[in-house]
Amino acid sequence: MNSIFLRIYGGMLAVLVLVAVLGVLSLHLLNEIRAGQHRERLAQGTFSLMADNLAQQNAVERTRSLVIWERLLGVPLDLQPLSAFTLDGGQRARLYRDLVVVEKTGPHAARVLRRVGHEDLLLVAEVKQISEQLARATLYLLADELVRYPVTEQQARLAQLRQSKGFGFDIALQRIERAALDDDQRRRVEEGDTVMALGRDGDSIRVFSGLAGSPWVLEIGPLYQLNPYPPQLLILIAFLGLCLIGLVVYLLVRQLERRVSGLEVAATRIAQGSLDTRVPAGDADSVGRLAEAFNGMAEHLQRSLTMQRELVRAVSHELRTPVARLRFGLEMIESAGSDEARAKHLAGMDGDIQDLDKLVDEMLTYARLEQGAPALHFQVVDLDELLARVLEELAPLRAEVRVVRGECHGLDGGDARVEAEPRYLHRALQNLVRNAMRHAESEVRVSYHLGQQRCRIDVEDDGPGIPEGVWHRIFTPFTRLDDSRTRASGGHGLGLSIVRRIIYWHGGRALVGHSEQLGGACFSLSWPREQPRD
Repeated sequence: MNSIFLRIYGGMLAVLVLVAVLGVLSLHLLNEIRAGQHRERLAQGTFSLMADNLAQQNAVERTRSLVIWERLLGVPLDLQPLSAFTLDGGQRARLYRDLVVVEKTGPHAARVLRRVGHEDLLLVAEVKQISEQLARATLYLLADELVRYPVTEQQARLAQLRQSKGFGFDIALQRIERAALDDDQRRRVEEGDTVMALGRDGDSIRVFSGLAGSPWVLEIGPLYQLNPYPPQLLILIAFLGLCLIGLVVYLLVRQLERRVSGLEVAATRIAQGSLDTRVPAGDADSVGRLAEAFNGMAEHLQRSLTMQRELVRAVSHELRTPVARLRFGLEMIESAGSDEARAKHLAGMDGDIQDLDKLVDEMLTYARLEQGAPALHFQVVDLDELLARVLEELAPLRAEVRVVRGECHGLDGGDARVEAEPRYLHRALQNLVRNAMRHAESEVRVSYHLGQQRCRIDVEDDGPGIPEGVWHRIFTPFTRLDDSRTRASGGHGLGLSIVRRIIYWHGGRALVGHSEQLGGACFSLSWPREQPRD
């Protein structure tokens, strides 16, 4: 799948299918738990009444009670020891807290267990199917308890029974005229029959029975049937959620894919040579930032290739002159009539070769600095020692030009130490001083100024200076000025470009201006005194 949308949507589909499967399994487990709790709530009160009554009886009375209750319930009842059953810790804990345990033994069948008093004896009922007989038996057991008390105490006794036995449904005593019964149902209750009636909502039942010798009607309910959560509902919700999520993902990814496709098309055009291709940056999201980075890369690539073409043209032009002079020298050697003439031409050719060698060296240096960050090993450099070394090396080049130190301002205590790459900083200062000596009339002045955060080296000369209109391109490779600084002064136009790249990799800038003291040009190098550590 090459489409981002298909990949994201496929992933979302897989996740939703997994969630739906887990949801169905969880729903099934939840329904089983709810069904078990529902059965326990229905059985708790009735079987607690029977078990507590059995705890107060002897063996003969227990046998008679079990027979009677079996007929009432329509369910086989038995007393068995606790050790006869394999129960887990949770079930045993329920039994010791006088709660019932309901074990499902079939689709509609269950085994009900209830501990008898404090004995290790269980009342066991094998319920094959829940029927209205269970409700009638519950009414019988309750009525059997209530008739032992005066009419005035029966309400309180019923409330006590409900709380102590843990009935999971409502039980109440009310007068027959207030019961929600029709005339036929009232007649049957007055005749001692048990009546079952639907609740007002239609999804529950109420069971009524008259209480002998009492004006009360005993009512239990409403009794609700457990409604399990249908798996079809979960599947429908998952399907609708999938459709909704798919639509939202499609709308989002469609726009994203369109923007990424624009980047792909632009990259293809640039690869085909259309370097001015750009993409709209758009929003400030990840794709927008990618577009901005892409445009920056395209601009850098275009600028680099343009510079490379200009560099090739400039190098070709620079090479043409010494090569032509070498060819001319060879021709002159062939026609020279004396050894002195040949020696003179050979010396000129040797100078041309040295010129070519210097040009190649400067081109390699510039290319190395232009391609990327060189391996810079920053060290502590003493500017006093650096200036003294450069002045000593270059002073003999033009005897008529004085190279002097100007006013140097260090930190308190005369500290002139900065962090820099010694070899490259020496090369940059050397290029500036050599350039100043080439164009100066009588004097070149070198000075420095140190602050707490930055440092600056100034190289001034008393030459014709540089017009302000060309300051912006003076550091461009192979730049030559046609007026004050002519080809007669020598050089290849790469020295200042090398200076700019060196100071750039130091985190600083190379500047040009007018010298206020000498009246010529003033070149300045400014960079941080402390360099970042890796």
